[in-house]
Amino acid sequence: MRKNDSNVLPDTISDKIRKSVSSRNYELADYQYQRIMESIYDFEQYLDKDKEVALYLTNFGESVLMHITDIGYSNPSLIHYFGYVNGNYAELIQHVSQINFLITSAPKLDDEKPARRIGFKNNVGEEFVEPSKEDLEDYEALMKESRTNF
Repeated sequence: MRKNDSNVLPDTISDKIRKSVSSRNYELADYQYQRIMESIYDFEQYLDKDKEVALYLTNFGESVLMHITDIGYSNPSLIHYFGYVNGNYAELIQHVSQINFLITSAPKLDDEKPARRIGFKNNVGEEFVEPSKEDLEDYEALMKESRTNF
């Protein structure tokens, strides 16, 4: 039977599975970004209200502590870390093959504001509420759209 026949047989199970498997390229920066954000989100779940995520960057011959404010990516291969190092605003651009850091906590930079959360910011001082699946999907789409045009 040809596909354009009116009596086309329904998809087999293997056809449905084949269609459901993503053709995503796991070597691109957007996938690495997603994995980093998931790790940071999981880490943030254990922070108290006076702590923020910081990264110890180990690529400079010494450890550098960076208070992270945002993370982005540029496909095919760059991850962007935005934040503060020694009180100065900084951006680290890193190739996906060079990612090497330690996620840690640090005292929040501004005692007057709630602790900063990277992925799902709570800017009104309310208790953190875990985002819904739809919120996560919306956020991922927004980040993908906004971070691919550096």
